[in-house]
Parts: sequence; C-alpha cells; structure tokens
Amino acid sequence: MKILLASDAWPPQVNGVVRTMLTVMRELEALGHTVVTLTPHQCFTVPCPFYPEIRLALNPGGAVARMIEETKPDAIHIVTEGPIGIAARRWCVKHGLHFTTAYHTRFPEYLAVRYIAPQRFTYALLRWFHAPAARVMVATESVRRELTKHGFKNLAPWGRGVDPALFDPGLRDEAPEFPRPIFLYVGRIASEKNLPAFLSLDLPGSKVVVGEGPALPALKARFPDVHFLGKRENKGLAKVYASADVFVFPSRTDTFGLVMLEALASGVPVAAFPVPGPLDVIDQSGVGALDEDLRRAALKALELPRERCREHALRFSWSACARQFLDQLAPAR
Repeated sequence: MKILLASDAWPPQVNGVVRTMLTVMRELEALGHTVVTLTPHQCFTVPCPFYPEIRLALNPGGAVARMIEETKPDAIHIVTEGPIGIAARRWCVKHGLHFTTAYHTRFPEYLAVRYIAPQRFTYALLRWFHAPAARVMVATESVRRELTKHGFKNLAPWGRGVDPALFDPGLRDEAPEFPRPIFLYVGRIASEKNLPAFLSLDLPGSKVVVGEGPALPALKARFPDVHFLGKRENKGLAKVYASADVFVFPSRTDTFGLVMLEALASGVPVAAFPVPGPLDVIDQSGVGALDEDLRRAALKALELPRERCREHALRFSWSACARQFLDQLAPAR
C-alpha cells in the first residue's frame, strides 16, 4: 500500500510520538509498503507558543491538498491534532476520503496542568477532531476506557514496541560516575511530566535526569544535587539506562510511556504512580512498583530482579506494533 502519514510531530522534535512513527515507518517499509509523510518541513512554520523549539505549520491547507492529490494514497493516517492534522482532516471530510487517527497525547490533562483550558473544553475539541475517523487508535486499554467515558467512538488498539538490540542490560557500567543506587528519569523536561514529584524525594544514592525541555533551567536551579545529563541518544542513552538501578516515571498524563519499555529492556525496574500508562505496562507483572507514594514505589522497585524486567519488555515488539497499525488502517477510497 501507499500510506500517507500527516503529522505535526516530526524531527528534530524528540518525543514518543516521533519515535513511534519513525520506527513504525521503517517497519512498514520493510514489509514492502510505501510511506509518504506530510510534516512541518513542507510548510511555512512558526514557533509553538509554549514550546518555541517546536515549529507549527502556518496555514498548511495548500500543502496538504497538493500532497494528497499528487500521491493518491491508499490509506491516510492523521497522527496529531495540530495544524497539519486539522488541515488533513478538513480535506478528507470535504472530499469523502476515509482516514484513521491516533490519540497519542492527553492534551486535556496537559493544558489543565498549565491552567490554559479546562479539560471539558479540550475533550470537546478532541471529540470533534476524531469523530469522522474510521478508527481512533489508542495505545492502552486504560486510555480506551478513559476516552469511552468522554464519548469517543471507533476506538481501536495499537500497542508499542521496544528495540531489544539497542536497549541491552549488557551495556551496564558496574562502576558508574554517580553513587548507587541510581534513580533515573529519561524524557522531556516539561511541567506536565511532573518531575518535582521525583526530584524532591528523599532517596539514597543519586538522581539522574536525561532529556531537554523548557523546565530544565528552573529544575537545575531548584535541585542542584540532581545530575542533569542533557540529551543522550542511541548507545549513549542505552548505557545510561542499563547503568541505572530504578527508572522513575513521575508523569500522570502520558498515554503510554515508551521510556518505561526502554528501561525494562535494559533490565531496570520501574517506579511510577498507578495511572494510565504505568498501569498498562507494569501493573502486576513484577517488573515495577506502582504507588501513590512515589518514594515507597522507588524503594520497592530497587528490590526487584533485573532479569524479569528484560523478559517482560521482550513481549513488546515493533514488528507486532507495525502489523497492528496496518490492521487498523482504512482504505482511503
């Protein structure tokens, strides 16, 4: 098939949406499909008001129309609810084309954290956006139940995966530069990630943070004893994962949390709140600890066997993720 992906999230952005789509695209191409991308790179862009490093397409309707008309895709998948996603939705509805969407980001919770908009208002906008989709793909059962309560229809499962060849317990540094135990966070440094809930904990050893984002300067100033390593990629990131003792995931607003799978594949147990994402990835598997007391969860996770974490992560493959994505697509015409 020729599959068109319309996404406002694309490199150089670094987040779970981008990593998911790039990996799935490679898997689809390996299966013999052609993937065409419609991204901000094909449009005039402006900085996002809350994340200036993220570029948003300005008036992308013309670029969207040209791309769809020229490529004549067999299937159209709208990845995000941003300007490109809205323009692609509008064009498909106007011309009677079927399309699928995905719910990657809990915008109602994100915007509520920033006091920008009440959740009921944002959920109403998202219901409008996703309503015409043949299927709305969701990463977890918890998110599906949540969206069902908010009136979403045509919800379909679409899991996630991890690369076990990259994230490998064998990369562990037994003599790291920081005192053990090492409690690690990897991800975006932003207010909706709830990082102070982790960084303010009274824990033994060291707290290590990998990532970039708008909250980084303030958190560095507020928590001078925390080791902020900035951006790490590929083997450098994998080594940091494998050398940690517990991965702490303080977010309450993620739909999944790919970083948890990466940590588990590296042999690192997870500590998190019992919320969507951690409940689906960890739950009663014995590879992490979920507790409203995050300190208690972190100390309990410290006692869990590392080999069990790796075994659990291997259940999540990118090839299965890509095949499930294919199963959920709808013919455009």
